[in-house]
Amino acid sequence: MREPSRNPASPPGLTRRRLLGVGGALGLVVAAGLSTSAALAPRPPLTGAELRSAVPLPPPFRVPLPVPAVLTPVSSADGTDSYEITQREVTAEILPGVPTPLWTYDGTFPGPTIEARRGRPITVTHHNHLPVPTVVHLHGGRTPAESDGYPTDLVLPRGGSSPGTGHGGTTHGPGHGTVHGMADPRAAVTTVTRDYTFPLDQRAALLWYHDHRMDFTGPAIWRGLAGLQVVRDDVEDALSLPAGSRELPLMITDRAFAADGSLAYPAVDPTLETRPGVRDRYLGGVLGDVILVNGAPWPVHEVDAARYRLRILNASNARHYELTATGEDGRPLDLVQIGSDLGLLAEPVTHRRLPLAPAERYDVVVDFSRVPVGSRVTLTNRLGTGRTREVMAFHVVRTAVDDSRLPPVLCDDLPRWDRSDAVRTRDLSFRAGRVHDDRPGWLIGGLPFDPARSDVAVRLGDVEVWRLIADVHHPVHLHLAGFRVLTRGGGAPLAHDAGLKDTVSLRPGESAEIITRFEGYRGRYLFHCHNAEHEDMGMMANLEII
Repeated sequence: MREPSRNPASPPGLTRRRLLGVGGALGLVVAAGLSTSAALAPRPPLTGAELRSAVPLPPPFRVPLPVPAVLTPVSSADGTDSYEITQREVTAEILPGVPTPLWTYDGTFPGPTIEARRGRPITVTHHNHLPVPTVVHLHGGRTPAESDGYPTDLVLPRGGSSPGTGHGGTTHGPGHGTVHGMADPRAAVTTVTRDYTFPLDQRAALLWYHDHRMDFTGPAIWRGLAGLQVVRDDVEDALSLPAGSRELPLMITDRAFAADGSLAYPAVDPTLETRPGVRDRYLGGVLGDVILVNGAPWPVHEVDAARYRLRILNASNARHYELTATGEDGRPLDLVQIGSDLGLLAEPVTHRRLPLAPAERYDVVVDFSRVPVGSRVTLTNRLGTGRTREVMAFHVVRTAVDDSRLPPVLCDDLPRWDRSDAVRTRDLSFRAGRVHDDRPGWLIGGLPFDPARSDVAVRLGDVEVWRLIADVHHPVHLHLAGFRVLTRGGGAPLAHDAGLKDTVSLRPGESAEIITRFEGYRGRYLFHCHNAEHEDMGMMANLEII
């Protein structure tokens, strides 16, 4: 087992090479409402601006932690499980006594969890009963292009048409769409219903599904369109890790509430029908002042004095976390990482602080057996201020038998790609700039997203190294292909970079190298920043696998 990581949120100093790499972007950073000093800060700056709730907020650690229900297949035949999910608006209590309208998968936030087995395909039929088009992306899924949730592959609401999905309005017909005033002849558009097929030929991991509609991903997720999917396999089952009630999914999000109890969000068009984007103050990202875990504000969960497996997802639009678990005596508990975005590590890695960018997942074991019964362990965000420093609490209520194990070796099936295997190395910059209609936004390689343009073409089966460079903080997500982090800032990866990932958190002024093999399926995919506001304002690019 590796030793505890040391302050993984603090990057090394900027080298001359790194400064030159981001220098050309700094003027554009200012144009986008961010400061040069923030772009070169030694720690991640607060992204964007924080909304303040207009309703009284509850005290922490009073609301029980909800655990999302597991969805039951509607049928299982020919080796495939079939599921049905209806996207619909409901009113629910997130803050006690305060009704809040939500957009949901099957009436709950988070949506229902789908439990699946490696190699056993599933089909999920989504029905769109919301007032706007939607798209579903299985984040982390090794998925054929037609089911990956490309942003123009819309499911239209009842009536079969929509005022728009992109800048300047949209008209739709079978197989085509218009965004930014440009046609996307490859768009696959359906009305009300769409079947998504997931072969699940991939390692056991915690995935999540969420809306991915062109230009409106941020507000759709903010309103509730997110849920979990767990893939299991025999390798993981054989390890005797904490299971059952001692395996907890934790979807961490932040939100803010308007005076009428609705979710506050600074959308330019609150109907989310025609004009995308947020008000200028929030161009860098939208932060809320309420921390939710599984849809509950600052919850508490009763636990045994035993090991627990925490499956942690940062589903926030833009907020970053640095998590610590602390007992009432002020001593931190070890956060033993056993998995990353796409499954088990080769061996456990012990942290005291765990940085968590939007869309990242960490599989962590926490041992409560040494915590006195009757006391509390608090999960804290060191990057938060005020109430956003608090996340949730665990109340140790009883002694119990613990038959779980934490083996020193977890798996031996991680990809062993070597730099010498790569057929090419690409350089990609992520920075602020001007987008369509000369508005401030976010660019990859100097360009805003255009669904009609091919940005990167790779051959199926090729291994590549990508060098990524950021001006400010960008969590970069690659569809279809998992990757390993080779370097950060020219040095070694950090402790939390271990394993197979689909999202890498670039800090201000930082470069990183990743390596991957593009395998599985041909077709059109994406890579993008998973700060949802950056993504909606141009920071996506096309990946064509040929």
